[in-house]
Amino acid sequence: MADMVEAELASALVAAAAPDPSPRPSVAPRPSDVPKDTAEAIFPLLHNSAAAPEAPGATVTSRAGPGGGVADYNDEDEPAVAKPFLRTSSPDSAAARIAIDDDEVHVSGAPGLGPLSRLAHKMHKFSLYETASRFYMVGGDMTEKRYRILKIDRTADDSSELTITDDKTVYTQKDMSELLDTIDDGNKGTGGLKLRCTTWGLLGFIKFTGPWYMLLITKKSTVAMIGGHYVYQIDGTDLIPLTSPGFKTDQRNTEESRFLGILNNLDLTRSFYYSYSYDITRTLQHNITRERNSLINGQTCNVDDDFNSMFIWNHHLLGPAAKALNAPFDWCRPIIHGYIDQAAVSIYGRTAHITIIARRSRFFAGARFLKRGANDLGYVANDVETEQIVSEALTTSFHAPGPKFFASPAYTSYVQHRGSIPLHWTQDNTGVTPKPPIELNLVDPFYTAAALHFDNLFERYGAPIYALNLVKARERTPRESKLLEEYTRAIEYLNQFLPPKHKIIHRAWDMSRAAKSRDQDVISTLESIAEDVMTTTGFFHNGDGHTSPIRVQNGVARTNCIDCLDRTNAAQFVIGKRALGHQLHALGILEDTVVNYDTDAVNLFTHMYHDHGDTIAVQYGGSQLVNTMETYRRINQWTSHSRDMIESFKRYYNNSFLDGQRQEAYNLFLGNYIWAQGQPMLWDLATDYYLHHEDPRTWLEKHKRDYIHWFTPEYLEERVLLPYPPIKSGATKPVSAYDDYWLEYYRPSVLSSFPKMFPFKMNSTLRYIPFKSTQDGRYDLSPFRVRGDPESEAADRKKTKKEVTILAPQDLGRLSDEGADASSINSDKNNGSAPRGISLQRWLQPNVEKPNGLQGIMKDAANSTDGEAQNGINGNHKGSKPTAQEKSRAAQWTFTQVVNESLNPTVSAAEAEDYSRYVSHPHNLPLVVSAEAPAAGEIEPEYQEYIAGSWQSEGLADEFTLKPGHEDDMALYSETLRVVDNPLTVTDEDAVKKRYKAYKKWLRGKSLFKQQPVD
Repeated sequence: MADMVEAELASALVAAAAPDPSPRPSVAPRPSDVPKDTAEAIFPLLHNSAAAPEAPGATVTSRAGPGGGVADYNDEDEPAVAKPFLRTSSPDSAAARIAIDDDEVHVSGAPGLGPLSRLAHKMHKFSLYETASRFYMVGGDMTEKRYRILKIDRTADDSSELTITDDKTVYTQKDMSELLDTIDDGNKGTGGLKLRCTTWGLLGFIKFTGPWYMLLITKKSTVAMIGGHYVYQIDGTDLIPLTSPGFKTDQRNTEESRFLGILNNLDLTRSFYYSYSYDITRTLQHNITRERNSLINGQTCNVDDDFNSMFIWNHHLLGPAAKALNAPFDWCRPIIHGYIDQAAVSIYGRTAHITIIARRSRFFAGARFLKRGANDLGYVANDVETEQIVSEALTTSFHAPGPKFFASPAYTSYVQHRGSIPLHWTQDNTGVTPKPPIELNLVDPFYTAAALHFDNLFERYGAPIYALNLVKARERTPRESKLLEEYTRAIEYLNQFLPPKHKIIHRAWDMSRAAKSRDQDVISTLESIAEDVMTTTGFFHNGDGHTSPIRVQNGVARTNCIDCLDRTNAAQFVIGKRALGHQLHALGILEDTVVNYDTDAVNLFTHMYHDHGDTIAVQYGGSQLVNTMETYRRINQWTSHSRDMIESFKRYYNNSFLDGQRQEAYNLFLGNYIWAQGQPMLWDLATDYYLHHEDPRTWLEKHKRDYIHWFTPEYLEERVLLPYPPIKSGATKPVSAYDDYWLEYYRPSVLSSFPKMFPFKMNSTLRYIPFKSTQDGRYDLSPFRVRGDPESEAADRKKTKKEVTILAPQDLGRLSDEGADASSINSDKNNGSAPRGISLQRWLQPNVEKPNGLQGIMKDAANSTDGEAQNGINGNHKGSKPTAQEKSRAAQWTFTQVVNESLNPTVSAAEAEDYSRYVSHPHNLPLVVSAEAPAAGEIEPEYQEYIAGSWQSEGLADEFTLKPGHEDDMALYSETLRVVDNPLTVTDEDAVKKRYKAYKKWLRGKSLFKQQPVD
């Protein structure tokens, strides 16, 4: 009965609701909005959150603040936990209605309204309400002006189907509040409408042996900003069963609890990412090309129709929503698994953003020893696509002035690929051997798996493919070398059918042997390979094709070792470093295409790639990198050996004892295993081979591929980005028809502050600059300046202090005449930069430390005029601390010197020469460039009245007549203009004035700068 009343009231409200133009004050939320403790949970819920786990019976509502709000976890503009929808007390009471502009979009297809905006249907914040029979998810957009509602039925039977209803109507805040109140009134007999939790998005639905479950994003954090579109990392999830409150589980059904326990082994709060408005499943080149092609064809691109399912890790969970909803991505967010990081490089006021995005494939995904080689579909293990986007932060969006949509020349990208050797090979880790033997399980004379894999690479990246193979070539007991020989034969077989310019480039190099050899330089070899790779594949550089050139990447560098972890990450870093130089050069930041090591930019890039490698290694191998770039550069410290041993042991322990549980979680979450009646349980399977390979019973029905023409010719065509088409005047659509980046980044109608915005908080090269070194003007702020080893520099300074050089006064005079003093000479030797002026603080304070430059032991007569002052400053022996009285005398002597130098200024010969050259400079431009009066329309009327005013003849007396109430100001002004007989004499009347307080303290013996008391 309640459901009928609810449906009738809801339909009547939708049909009869009319917008109220009068604004109404907002009212506090209803008490029913405050989440209350419900019945005991049927199954243990998953709370993948970085915070402490809650009790199984508790819900996320325990974090709710007063009035049903959710407490913020940080001081961001957008908190980590979403705030609930603000409801009013009743349909007839006041509601805070937000007006929507006429030019904005309300409902698609509504009479009198324009077309639907590009992102008008994108919901960013969600509130989950529940009744006894249904869940209601209320979604609001970024502007909090449009709201939609999704109805999800509770299931009372384990075998029932999932029922989801999407209301396409777009509501205002007032209308949505009235709709929720109507639903609440219709369910009063069963408990009414209650707020269950708040969420940032829906990840999908999943079912095991019992009811359906709904997976929600409860916490998030910002990790990157690309073209004004934010990318978020999942920090908290919640799994909610879609069961009625009175549903009782069967205590004999232990399989359901075990499935939940297996799924709980997959931590969704580690390295899972999503975005509301940017397609992170595709590369930047693909996204820009797609938008430009749609622009040329006169169409608006729909991003939701072009996701790359290879990298959508919740693809299995999105299946039920895709069947029930016409637009599932309005509510659900596709997530990727991998690594995303962003940092800034500051170059003398210009800022370049470096973004690294690693996408892990969901096909043939698993743990290290359990997933090796390739399956019969051509998918390889540890398949990761790494993209580095380098952009200059002059403008935010992808658009160029004009407007020229998606034609900004400030964006570049480069893509690499890593993956296991595409052969059928395995390693049996059932024993305790750290390095199990490698077995080639199937020898295919036609190399079908490798053909499918490379054809997929041609489809994704084009041609040619640069295969960098880093496995060992010579071993006492053949292990990796067996794969090298078979992989070489596979590429040779496949290359004989490819066109000459599209052949696979195979570069085999034993990197491990070269790293152990003393006569080989690993980094130099990798640098030469990286330059060869960049010449072969190129990189992507956006532009309009007219005023700015366009570059497109064709092909990809595919790097592999035996695990695709340590050696592969080092090689990819060197290739990425070389690509970074080319990208910065294309942006006009660097004059050359080479970025040196030990610079701030490369150090920052190294840290990003180390984190990238560690994350990929933990996901596949169970531990972080064992051999880092410091190992291959041979600059690692002796303390890193213990760290390498610990990581090796962690990798061995995880591979031996924990990889099985992780593999089961992958198979369950990715949908590789789906429970069916009469089928064995996941934990009863002896192997998951058939979960990742084709069903052998379908081999006869499948169309066999050609062994000779194994590739698709269309994939070998050159990738091009057409120039920006000329747009006819009057035919240009508004920017909102193509992009709504400002909604997330600039957040209209919301008070924001720069320190809280992500681009101002991201890691930057400015954090690597020692602040103290910049105070004396001897530090080069360029991020491309090679920095020396701090320890070696400190050792050199210590050695310099121990040396004694005896110089006569005339020698010191000769050195000063040559143009540099002792401190500047030392600065040039250490930093290689021109001497700069020191800071005011150092200039005012006495130099009590021993100078670093060349000093003579002969006493300088020019500096011994004030013997008492010299004794007070430099009279202390080495190692003794000055007393408080000596400090006070030193401070007063410093102030005396400031006064003397200001009253008796001196100009050096070099300064006089610079001033004379400045005065005699030929570029003397007159202030008035024309004697002709401008036209009447070119001058503002207010300025003309000022020019022709009466002040020229009558003066300013009438205009500046003293107004009533300003007599004190006039008296103070007159006192300021009055000059007494002895202006430098301070009388008792002046002591009460504020501007004489500091001078009064100085008369008592305190310094004007440090206010040190005199003992």
